[in-house]
Amino acid sequence: MMSNDLAGVWEVALSDGVHRIEFEHGTTTGKRVIYVDGKEILRRDWMFKLVGKETFTVGKSDMKATINIDAVSGFAYEYTLEINGKSLKQYMENRSKVTSTWLLNLDGMDCRVVLEKDTMDVWCNGQKIETAGEFVDDGTETHFTLGDHNCCVKAVSSGKRRDGIIHTLLVDGTEITECTE
Repeated sequence: MMSNDLAGVWEVALSDGVHRIEFEHGTTTGKRVIYVDGKEILRRDWMFKLVGKETFTVGKSDMKATINIDAVSGFAYEYTLEINGKSLKQYMENRSKVTSTWLLNLDGMDCRVVLEKDTMDVWCNGQKIETAGEFVDDGTETHFTLGDHNCCVKAVSSGKRRDGIIHTLLVDGTEITECTE
């Protein structure tokens, strides 16, 4: 049951899914409550200091998150979320460089497939998937299955240093378009 002290709501895309973070700040009672995906994970009552920060973790990889509470003027406050020490905007910009994400529907089920480019780990709907990697003539292929479907992430050099390596998801031989979160 949410109170009317809701001060901030953020959506954070991690490899294991998109998480919703909600923050309640009672400026008269000094209350601070943090919810992740609707579950209360932190509650402090009667905090006399109304500014400061609260640190907690999000997702299966226990990503560090911090909500900063700053006084703007008088009784107005500003709330900013940091993920892994970066502002949410910086984190998401960096994340788009280190991950690729595809949204697809397989056999009537929505799938969110995430590739972590540094480790070549593949996640689907919050679960890390068993994969088999192999080197091929023009790069690498990471094979895995989703249900009865054969999937493969192809990593091929773009030939341009700035663009680096291009990752393509194939499901039963059909290319899936990457999405931006």
